[in-house]
Amino acid sequence: MEKSTGILPKKRFTLTWLGEKEWLALLLWFGLSIIVAVKEMAEHNINNYIIFKHVYLHLRQLKPLYIAYPEYFDVNMYGPVFSVIIAPFALLPDFAGAMLWVIANAAFLYFAIRQLPLSRLQQNLVLIFASHELMSASSYFQFNPSVAACIILSFALIQKGKDFWAAFFIVIATLTKLYGVVGLAFFFFSNHRWRLIGSLLFWAAVLFALPMLLSTPQYIVQTYREWGQALVAKNQKNYQFEQGIVLQNISVMGFIQRVFHLRYLNNLWVLVPAVFLFLSHYLRLAWKDNRNYQLYLLCSTLLFTVIFSTSSESPTYIIAFPAACIWYVLQYPTRWNNAFFIFLLIGCSFSHSDLVTAWVKRNIVVPYAFKVFPCLVLWLVIVYQVLGKQFLRLKQA
Repeated sequence: MEKSTGILPKKRFTLTWLGEKEWLALLLWFGLSIIVAVKEMAEHNINNYIIFKHVYLHLRQLKPLYIAYPEYFDVNMYGPVFSVIIAPFALLPDFAGAMLWVIANAAFLYFAIRQLPLSRLQQNLVLIFASHELMSASSYFQFNPSVAACIILSFALIQKGKDFWAAFFIVIATLTKLYGVVGLAFFFFSNHRWRLIGSLLFWAAVLFALPMLLSTPQYIVQTYREWGQALVAKNQKNYQFEQGIVLQNISVMGFIQRVFHLRYLNNLWVLVPAVFLFLSHYLRLAWKDNRNYQLYLLCSTLLFTVIFSTSSESPTYIIAFPAACIWYVLQYPTRWNNAFFIFLLIGCSFSHSDLVTAWVKRNIVVPYAFKVFPCLVLWLVIVYQVLGKQFLRLKQA
């Protein structure tokens, strides 16, 4: 009898030979990110890291965090607690700090994926397929891999009954980039819900106050107010694609606005139906202990967080694309599933790469925010599969 490799029998999973190569998963996951980081540093393209570094420096100097400074382009959009996260790196020389920052983000997401209730083979495949998307985020020295890790860990830790630490990752991601709040989507998977609520309140108080150790209470309270104002202003700016700002708002709303030339589209026409579709997952809560149902909800949450956010950029998709990889390794290897995943891989992960021609990027991918489209299709497929209880047809991990 063939030994099972997880949700799918080994003999039926056509990519078993690839998933067994753990060295390849490690090489691609860390190697691609390190190579692209070295390349960008050699060309002095570390603007995002310089912004992050100055979050710590400016906070220590009690300066505003959400205004422009001559040391870098653009402005910081992360919450005050981010100053504590970046502090160990900010104290190092830029080259060392930037490189360790990339490695730390990659390692954190690697660790999170290893906590998922998947077989080792399936985890390896997720790492291999998502490594290019990680490389894209690493080329911008983004914090998004860690945001993805926080969401995944909140899921994995709730599932393991470690609600206290799940709450930590939900809160720290929320107070850094707001996206972490989606970790609450896994609330009903908890067997200790009051403990989870208490832990959320505890960590909210601790992490809200933590930056005060580096500054003052008055400064931090005021900075949180300024952060809220900055996020509102950023959201308004994301609508300005007709003014040449085309690398922002790579979301479903941005896609619809650009394809159909609906400059003044009210996002609620998209968000309200999307929220109802997302909430429809909970119609299947009777199967909340089913691993496949849980993983489907994780995938849907990761996708929803990005594709319905007007702040989404190409590097933000390191949060969404692992969901596509997780979904794929859960499926039976039919021709349709294989073809659809290739579409996801090329249409999303490689759409901003050199794999597609410059003409395609310039005339289709960028101006129409095409990167979101494959993820939207996948999200709708997951909604359909959950409502149709297709997770019951898959083998349990």
